[in-house]
Amino acid sequence: MVNEHRSGPVRSTVAREAILDATARLFHNQGYDRLTIEGIAKEAGVGKQTIYRWWPSRGALIADCLAEGRLIPVDFVVPDTGDLATDVETWLRSVLGILEAPEGGALLRSLVAAATEDAAVGAHLGESLGVEKYLSERLRGGIRDGQLPEEAPVEQLGRAILGAIIVESLGRETHDPDSVVALARYLFGR
Repeated sequence: MVNEHRSGPVRSTVAREAILDATARLFHNQGYDRLTIEGIAKEAGVGKQTIYRWWPSRGALIADCLAEGRLIPVDFVVPDTGDLATDVETWLRSVLGILEAPEGGALLRSLVAAATEDAAVGAHLGESLGVEKYLSERLRGGIRDGQLPEEAPVEQLGRAILGAIIVESLGRETHDPDSVVALARYLFGR
């Protein structure tokens, strides 16, 4: 519990950490739909006003948790072995491992739900999975190495693959990661 009667920057740092920790814990335990600012405040031992001082909504709070690696703690770097198709497949299998992990599909579905309320969550989701930085960088390397045409729409390809991952997670009782891998193989000529 955070002591509300403390003063100074220590309280702010301690309260912020408690809020982010409580948010991540509750998000993992109950999902986005059942996550409330009241529940987070109680779990963190702070008042709701403390939360609203830093975050205007639960979506913004989830976006910060995601950006800080509190929800998806893995760094999804795309390897560069010189074979674009193999590198993208390796990255994809790593990302799709989230869906295979216990509660992984529910986590991704909750993040998608949060993204519908706060666009920052969607942006941070792509960043957390390495789409914006690592995948786009690797695709540009594929253009440089002649494995993709010069006019290849790198950002759109990355978003299309992210979209396929998200669609695979939505409304599925069983996941078929191979279908997303097959799409990537088709896109990159394998």
